[in-house]
Amino acid sequence: MSKNMTRRAFITALSTGAAAAATANVVRPIESVTALASKHKKLALFGGTPVAPDKQWPKWPYVDEKIVAKVADTVRTGKWCRKDVKGGNVDTFEQAYAELLGARGCVCTGSGTQALHTVVEALGIGPGDEVITSPYTDMGTIASILSARALPVLADIDKYSFQIDPEDVERKITRHTKAIMPIHIMGQACELDKILDIARRHNLKVIEDACQAHLAEYRGQKCGTIGDAGCFSFQSSKVLACGEGGGIVSNNPKLLEDCYTVQNHGTDRLGRSVTIGPKYRMNELEAAILLGHLELALEQNEKRNENARYLYKKFEGFEPLVPQKLYEGGEHGSFYLYTWSFRDEHWDGISREAFLKAVAAEGIKLSPYIKNGLHKEPWTDNILGRREYRAMYTPARLEQFKDELYLPGVDWVCDHMVMLWAGGPLLAGKKDMDDLVNAIMKVYENREQLRGLEI
Repeated sequence: MSKNMTRRAFITALSTGAAAAATANVVRPIESVTALASKHKKLALFGGTPVAPDKQWPKWPYVDEKIVAKVADTVRTGKWCRKDVKGGNVDTFEQAYAELLGARGCVCTGSGTQALHTVVEALGIGPGDEVITSPYTDMGTIASILSARALPVLADIDKYSFQIDPEDVERKITRHTKAIMPIHIMGQACELDKILDIARRHNLKVIEDACQAHLAEYRGQKCGTIGDAGCFSFQSSKVLACGEGGGIVSNNPKLLEDCYTVQNHGTDRLGRSVTIGPKYRMNELEAAILLGHLELALEQNEKRNENARYLYKKFEGFEPLVPQKLYEGGEHGSFYLYTWSFRDEHWDGISREAFLKAVAAEGIKLSPYIKNGLHKEPWTDNILGRREYRAMYTPARLEQFKDELYLPGVDWVCDHMVMLWAGGPLLAGKKDMDDLVNAIMKVYENREQLRGLEI
């Protein structure tokens, strides 16, 4: 639906028998033409009838009586630490999750950040080393590298997939680079083929930040199982959740054992204290929730993908709001978030903020995601002033680090991102998806009403 094809024009085309030509690359209407024509002339923001008044999405995080019972049973045992019980909830979940993903094994931690940091330490990455990643992420990604006193080197992202740009990754490699930490942002796979090729050619490790990408796939393999290791978050907003919690998967048995030892304060499975490590163990109560939730994980994942495919089809050819680009082989995602880029040039001067306010009045709450990339946060100045970083890295290297914080792709995405928190909403029915589409289309058709709106 271009600037020259509003929904009103679309309705006219239908009435004149020209529907096939008019809708070649246009979102199809959901409601009847009569309903659209009569209801959708005035935005709800200015007193019109909302498309979806009092919209209620499925609640998240997911809770049912089986989960409650599993937690209650665990509480009654009095054995809440994984060290208290062999073959308990944590052990059981690790085995089940590894099998579900097709990985050799899994080691659980207290958070996704802890999982990432554990892998960094287990790979021997530390002071003087560099890890390339994206700043379009949660701070936990960066923190996992900083906690090892390595240098997070930031690469730009693709404007339309929101994923790390492999070409910029390769430009940022130095003789001190030890690993690449790509992020499957929004729960969809990044362009892993190119990342893995770069890693092979430069002898680098690949640590997949799959914290948002539970059960997402890339070319038939589950995200997190493709690089040297993959890390997941089970924080309460995630599509497999227990409040906090993290997991590491790998097909490398030695790396898995090293990860276990690091997260167990440097103590291996034989009880020998052999290295430096924090205490990052997952507890039995968290694992109880995960085990209860795991039974429905595949079913919920398929439902989210079904609804996501439906929305992609509905927004096909709609240039004002374009869904996240998916790479070939990465069409089956987690859909932790369902996201679009807001294309200013198709909104006749109406801002993203005005659009969000108007669509919220229609009953559909969308929002931006990350306000600004992490390359614009104070930690970058903090490490430049820290004595350990000044000791480990030359002044020229730290100056180069600062100069490379110009990342226009990240900045553009931060200014143009629109998202739906998808964990619960993408478990809703088709009628709810139709409400979402219709609310957006109503606002677009009547966008001139938003002119001059103060936000």
